[in-house]
Amino acid sequence: MTTANFRRTKILATLGPATDQPGVLAQIIEAGVNVVRMNFSHGTAEQHAERVTRVREIAASLGREVGILADLQGPKIRIEKFAKDKVHLVNGSEFRLVCRADAPLGDETQVGVSYLGLVKDVAPGDTLLLDDGLVALMVKALDGDTIVTEVLAGGALSNRKGLNRLGGGLSLDALSEQDKEHIAIAAKLDVDFLAVSFCRSAADIELARSIALSHGSYAHIVAKIERAEAIERLVEITQASDVVMVARGDLGVEIGDAELPGLQKLIIKTALECNKVVITATQMLQSMVDNPIPTRAEVLDVANSVIDGTDAVMLSAETASGAYPVKAVEAMNRICLGAERQFKHDTDFEAAPRDLERVDQAIAMSAMFIAEHIQLRGIIALTESGGTARYLSRFRANVPLFGLSRFGYARRRMALMRDVAPVNFDSEGQSMRVAARKAIKQLFDQGYLASGDRVLITSGDHMEQHGATNTLRLLAVGEGGRTEGLGDL
Repeated sequence: MTTANFRRTKILATLGPATDQPGVLAQIIEAGVNVVRMNFSHGTAEQHAERVTRVREIAASLGREVGILADLQGPKIRIEKFAKDKVHLVNGSEFRLVCRADAPLGDETQVGVSYLGLVKDVAPGDTLLLDDGLVALMVKALDGDTIVTEVLAGGALSNRKGLNRLGGGLSLDALSEQDKEHIAIAAKLDVDFLAVSFCRSAADIELARSIALSHGSYAHIVAKIERAEAIERLVEITQASDVVMVARGDLGVEIGDAELPGLQKLIIKTALECNKVVITATQMLQSMVDNPIPTRAEVLDVANSVIDGTDAVMLSAETASGAYPVKAVEAMNRICLGAERQFKHDTDFEAAPRDLERVDQAIAMSAMFIAEHIQLRGIIALTESGGTARYLSRFRANVPLFGLSRFGYARRRMALMRDVAPVNFDSEGQSMRVAARKAIKQLFDQGYLASGDRVLITSGDHMEQHGATNTLRLLAVGEGGRTEGLGDL
């Protein structure tokens, strides 16, 4: 890869039966996948372990840094099964939701629900949405352990479809007992990211982190914003997490489609202001589950997310179970590159924070200011944990950021950060000056830099210390990748 075809926005792809087919996983990684997602709502621990092994083997063979995200199922409410697998609900008819463990198999008049406490969380007049809003019910009355509803929007309804209350307000905890077991599995697999579904507060994020730590996992915690209550506590949730995901499926069902575009922009803006990484997800190229090319509306949707400043865009069913997983990744890559070419981000330093508490944040802001005023080929961050690269990427540079680290976990975390190209570089035992010289020579040899280029390089006076970045240098690349500006070293 050279800086000429450098894609700034990162791509996540969900693994599933489609990517288990021979050769497909390698093809989607070659096509541009930066992070893979394992949906713990499906599959066994053995299947997840096998996929992790294959991802790491393929990434190593291709010389790529590919992160792994484990997505917890969370307390998603579902209806139970029907006697004939599927029914058709008619507008205006009565339909009952039975909140009992021994609920009978469903039919056109009733069905059981997975959350037995639902009858205590709803009231007459509430609207319940099933199957991502395709079916709508209005609560008419509560009859013991049964919710009596009228069908507002009927249609086909099959087994185990999701259920939401319009406006949110359901009292389920964010982490189920099964989620806690899955965190232990994810820790054994040494995943890089752990996504918490349906979180409602910072406490949910902190609980997930503490459970992960108890199992020896330092995975970055992803807060999936998909409940109406999460919007009310967006800042505190964002500050408690490492990554935020705009989970548009259930969020759109709870708050209504009309509010979703504005909230997507708000979530992205809040994440950037809090120095967090942000993912935009759900149905981005949904038509490609069945078709080899995306619709124009989907192209615009992805492009707008890129323009809004998202770090990453995510594919779900498109790669997990779709007919064209490789084409979906190729399309996503193409759209992101197109959007990035058309729109150049201009950092408003007047609006930048004035009360920075960390030296590495100040170094990052200084680097971005310089990058906007002189011509550079790139910014190089010599980093242990990837923290400096994250602060640099929050300012949305017009040049590539190279995150150089000797730690695999740090490079895989940087694989999710917009503008950042993670590079394996071992600075152990080297002075800052020697490390800087060798870093530039390595990037030159790898084709990222050329003679005559200018670069900024951030580092610490004391290498091999987390959070020690305190130095910023402007350097030139000489003949053969020799560094100019560091004396004779």
